[in-house]
Amino acid sequence: LEKDPYIKEILCTLGALHREKDVIIIDKYGYPIIRLLGLDVDGDRIVIEREWIDAKDTIDLIEKISGIKVYPRAPTRVGARMGRPEKAAERKMKPPVNVLFPIGETVGRRRSISMLSENSSNNVSVSVGVRLCPRCRRKTYKVKCDQCGSRTVYTGKTETMEIPIIEEFRRAMDRLGINDVNFDVKGVKGLISRESLPEPLEKGILRAMNGVWVFKDGTSRFDMSNLAITHFRPSEIGLSVERARELGYKKDIYGNELVSGDQIVQIFPQDIIISRKGGDYLLSVSKFIDNLLVKYYGLEAFYNARSIDDLIGHLVMGLSPHTSGAILARIIGYTEAQACFAHPFYHAAKRRNCDGDEDSVMLLLDALINFSRHYLPSSRGSLMDAPLFLSLKVDPREIDKEALNVDILYEYPLEFYEASIRGAKPSEIASKMETIKDRLGKGREYVEYGFTHDTGNINTGIIESAYKTLGEMENKTNAQLSLANKLRAVDARDVANRIVSHHFIPDIMGNMRKYGTQEFRCSKCNRKYRRIPLTGKCECGGNVILTISEGSITKYLDIAKDISERYKINTYTRQRLLFAEEAIRTLFIEEKQKSNGKRLEDFI
Repeated sequence: LEKDPYIKEILCTLGALHREKDVIIIDKYGYPIIRLLGLDVDGDRIVIEREWIDAKDTIDLIEKISGIKVYPRAPTRVGARMGRPEKAAERKMKPPVNVLFPIGETVGRRRSISMLSENSSNNVSVSVGVRLCPRCRRKTYKVKCDQCGSRTVYTGKTETMEIPIIEEFRRAMDRLGINDVNFDVKGVKGLISRESLPEPLEKGILRAMNGVWVFKDGTSRFDMSNLAITHFRPSEIGLSVERARELGYKKDIYGNELVSGDQIVQIFPQDIIISRKGGDYLLSVSKFIDNLLVKYYGLEAFYNARSIDDLIGHLVMGLSPHTSGAILARIIGYTEAQACFAHPFYHAAKRRNCDGDEDSVMLLLDALINFSRHYLPSSRGSLMDAPLFLSLKVDPREIDKEALNVDILYEYPLEFYEASIRGAKPSEIASKMETIKDRLGKGREYVEYGFTHDTGNINTGIIESAYKTLGEMENKTNAQLSLANKLRAVDARDVANRIVSHHFIPDIMGNMRKYGTQEFRCSKCNRKYRRIPLTGKCECGGNVILTISEGSITKYLDIAKDISERYKINTYTRQRLLFAEEAIRTLFIEEKQKSNGKRLEDFI
């Protein structure tokens, strides 16, 4: 063939081996290419076998001119985008705290009760619920009366009380038998629950001592992305054969006795495999619970866990955001992935469908001891993401049908592949494909699942996505565009246009709008101001500063301009970007010139 870059690109796309000299020489794939073009070989000549005719697409044309049935290598292509990166991290409030105990504005932004006890001699003035002791009629904010030990009753009122925080902190330390504090115990500024009931300080001290944080309802949780799994090998999840048999995994999927960690077993519906990071955090929570039982309640320790392996077999509660019903589960092992592997039934029971969702797990005993509705905020929606109910058993008849449409065959029938070629509806071959739904009510909905593709080890995939390791947005954007340039199925120019129009420009314009309506805050106590005080200072004496800076508006401008030039994005998007740049110039540069170089914050 004539030496031509366009012809070479086609041959490379086809994967046809060829050599380049003065011409392009095709050795191995020469005749198939000729034949599929409707040509043939007659001696040393190439002759036309079939004339080109009308066709609906390229595949149809090749079939008609070659007389050979040709199938596309990928009949259906599915585009994908990253919804959110994977996550495996402890649940923290913003900022993170150890105890739901109010300390007001005295300490500043760190909210450290231990620091307050060391450096302050004053009481803290905070708003708490008024409770009354029915025996000695003493007014207090605590659930238990300090004087007689009776359980107090909420009066329905909230008022500002002076709490001797230093004295209370030292009493709590003495009750726990702790002498030295080499850790921060962080509380909240104020309580927003209906009864304004604080947690005991002892809980915060023990949490801080074990590196545990508290959520709004008194529980300590670990968040993970959801991944579905139906089978596993004990060796993949750090589970010994002996422990697996104790947990009920006595036979593999083929009915053989479990004697090796490399045998495949089917996971039980309410067993979960959590991130190893999650195991480390729940180990800390278990130590906090044991300390709480022994030092605060005077009971025996429950977990006695020294390593994460000691938590295998223990019960947890799984809870999704925007729900109030937790699902009981059991830890059976750990994964290096930043996710929670579990049966489709378990995820569906939590109202999750594993499309990038994340939710939390908490130790069962932690929720039973420390959760209280009295801690929940009084605002609308506060009952969401709180374990108000606990489902002990997952019933497949009550979960979303997505989990019931999972096929459980070891191999697909020929009819499935033929239907896929025709683009048939799933209902057409539903009778040929056994799904979990077909077994409901027959006693086999939990067992004897099949699978079509095995995996050597569930931990050998990508443990952490590049989005979390690339760092700066410029690096992430360049990596995305570099990948777009390499993929034939992707229009890199369109990707660049979408990045600028759907991400950078809305961010720039949105932050510019917020800049014009922003609040001010004190750099010392973090108090918010809608307008700057006439004194220019906060009541605490701290400086009042802007909450939105110029840098937050311009951070993506240079990246967007660079992409715009390199990829020649469409005119409309470029004009929008120029408009945004002009607005920034007007807001900052011209204002500086008018004010002789002074900025808005210079007038504060």
